[in-house]
Amino acid sequence: MSTGQPSAGTPGAGQATGTGRQRVVTLVLAAVGFAVNFWAWALLSPLAPRFKDVLHLGAFQQALLVAVPVVVGSVGRIPVGALTDRFGGRVMFPLVSLTTIVPVLYLGLSGHSSFAGLLVGGFFLGIGGTAFAIGVPVVNAWFPPQRRGLAIGLFGVGMGGTAISALTTVKLVTAHGIATPFIVTAIVLAAYAALTALLLRDAPGRILPTEPLAQRLAATARLRITWQAAALYAVLFGGYVAFSVYLPAYLKAAYGLAPADAANRMAGFVLLAVVMRPIGGWLSDRLGPTRVLASALAVVVVGAATAAFTPNLAPLGTIAFLAMAAALGTGSGATFALVALLAPQNKVGSVTGIVGAAGGLGGFVPPLIMGALYEQYDSYAFGLAALAFVALAALALTVTAVAKSVGRPADRGTTVNGSAAHV
Repeated sequence: MSTGQPSAGTPGAGQATGTGRQRVVTLVLAAVGFAVNFWAWALLSPLAPRFKDVLHLGAFQQALLVAVPVVVGSVGRIPVGALTDRFGGRVMFPLVSLTTIVPVLYLGLSGHSSFAGLLVGGFFLGIGGTAFAIGVPVVNAWFPPQRRGLAIGLFGVGMGGTAISALTTVKLVTAHGIATPFIVTAIVLAAYAALTALLLRDAPGRILPTEPLAQRLAATARLRITWQAAALYAVLFGGYVAFSVYLPAYLKAAYGLAPADAANRMAGFVLLAVVMRPIGGWLSDRLGPTRVLASALAVVVVGAATAAFTPNLAPLGTIAFLAMAAALGTGSGATFALVALLAPQNKVGSVTGIVGAAGGLGGFVPPLIMGALYEQYDSYAFGLAALAFVALAALALTVTAVAKSVGRPADRGTTVNGSAAHV
């Protein structure tokens, strides 16, 4: 999930107004909306091993099942973010939440009985993953520039909604049947939509965008920081997303864990990453984002390489995965500290949207690769080795091109002859 300043012409470009109480209410509602919609977005992941057994799915089909909502939720952030600029969070949060209820109920009541039904439901379930793109401009609009980093960091804790899903879904199915977690989630989404419609307010003096969306995106695409941060976020947040959706299947296949045990361990992974995300931003403010990113990526390289040998879970395997969780969360927070440092002030919001989408898409590919490699070799070693290699490449990018950009005054969120430094 992403942080950063909004671009000119988007909500929050100017000095925030409103009372402290209004800001707190907005931040809480945005974070809760993020968590509730992410809870819905992640419903299929804890149940993937069950669907694999009941529907006799192959490893690749199982990976595809959990990856489809990820890619839809990631790509959908771009239009949803643009719609939020135009209509505001008071419209978009209830709209996305109510829309997400449809695939949630479909999956719980009938879609779970076939692989095709799960794919269709999972596709539309991805709508829940776009809620992140609503919260960023809403929170930015209410907080002054000097407090936006902390505010967005606290908002980002809402990505822990995946942990809610991991902790409750399998238990509810075991106790009350397959439809139960979906019905419960639908009720929570409806209650949240009603509460938000009553209490959420868009910031006073919200400035509507005037430039066409295509023109704004084209200008953002020419910025060097857009693609540097997108590459890093695809590895770091993409790695978090990939593990959060695929870890239960991996633990069941590699270590023979029961679905409930695997889901609980995945929840621990997610919670640690969530806690470390704002810490990554905080550390970047003090040490610089390049150092934090390099350290985080180095830990991912070592952790993935260690996990590739499938060590015993106690203690080495557990240490490797928890270290990666902490590093992925820390690096995700540091990525947007980098965006805040290097992106031109009037384009931070646009950069954030593209980088956030790249992070979600980064979580789409690894589960597919892991599933395909497991089907071919009956081992996850090659998939984890590939993660170590990709993280090593991102580390090289950080200590070379990114470090050079940070040291280049023209790239420090300023413009050169009226235009920002381009790729």
